[in-house]
Amino acid sequence: MALFRNKDELLREFSDFKALFDKGWKDKSITALIDEFSDLESIVSMPDFWDDPDKARELSRKKSLLEERLEPWKNLKIQVDDFPDLVELTMEEFSVPREALDSLEEEYSKMNQMFEDLLMSEALAGPDDARNAIVTITCGAGGTESQDWADMLYRMYLRWFESRGFSIETVDYQDGEEAGIKGATVIVRGDHPFGYLKSENGVHRLVRISPFDSNKRRHTSFASVHVSPEIDDDIDVQIEDKDMRVDTYRASGAGGQHINKTDSAIRITHIPTGIVVQCQNERSQMKNRSTAMKMLKARLYELEREKIEEDIEARSGEKKDVAWGSQIRSYVFHPYKMVKDLRTNHETGNVDAVMDGDLDPFITAYLKKISGGNVPVKDKSAE
Repeated sequence: MALFRNKDELLREFSDFKALFDKGWKDKSITALIDEFSDLESIVSMPDFWDDPDKARELSRKKSLLEERLEPWKNLKIQVDDFPDLVELTMEEFSVPREALDSLEEEYSKMNQMFEDLLMSEALAGPDDARNAIVTITCGAGGTESQDWADMLYRMYLRWFESRGFSIETVDYQDGEEAGIKGATVIVRGDHPFGYLKSENGVHRLVRISPFDSNKRRHTSFASVHVSPEIDDDIDVQIEDKDMRVDTYRASGAGGQHINKTDSAIRITHIPTGIVVQCQNERSQMKNRSTAMKMLKARLYELEREKIEEDIEARSGEKKDVAWGSQIRSYVFHPYKMVKDLRTNHETGNVDAVMDGDLDPFITAYLKKISGGNVPVKDKSAE
């Protein structure tokens, strides 16, 4: 079905699109980056450029990365600037206005898609976005209800990891007292796992008729999801022994299916920050301690990174209570069905699909928001 009834309607919407593109161009300082690239080109062309090979290689790499980033922006800008003229020429070329509009709609849709791809690439261009992700799911207050909810989230994310082709390693899994889980931690590996999963950082709220309530009353449950980038060994994070409390316990559940006869599982509490990490996936206490230390360093690294973030909304892992009012997303099973992200306002009534791992629309909406906003494309199914 046609998107636009006439040329004027197309140009009005294109005007909104151009305003959003111009905002993105300004927000990402593309003009300044083009000037920087020009300066680098001048430096690279100097006769003595390779007198310092190490510096030359560094500048060459910087120039190459900058060129790779800028090329799609410059190409799209040419198309955006030329589009009004293209509209006039196309309307003159076709004798049937509808055929002209169909051709222009195709070009407009291509520009929209190019801009969406740009926003996504910008949103995944953070210094840690390509790193593996350490994902910890923890039940909130509420006993069995919240423990069951944490388990439902764990299953949801496992389904999404599988759909994305990510590999996972479960390093901690704590069974609930009657049902569900108290918590679980997985390391996710693949293509930009932290970049995508940073959108999931926060408190997730569930409203449903409780299967554990004989009176069939409606309950609200909370669980938190914390995502940290897995840092490399060459990143130095100093942790003093006096700031740690190390506890050992016997592994159990999905993360310790061998059911140790010894206390090989490790729990480390960082006293100054209150951060707690656990690992029980290995038989060796030493290996579990090594993994737990890596997890702790990742959390502390992220905490330090958050302190220097200028935009609070873009921070990953803002510290919140796992309770009412601090949630990032609500999952309502009763009295109606809806999943709604409170940061982007993206929502869907297909709750079952979301719980089966259909998280891409929510993640994409978040990434677009932090990279410059949504592209104004009309719904093709609309009259």
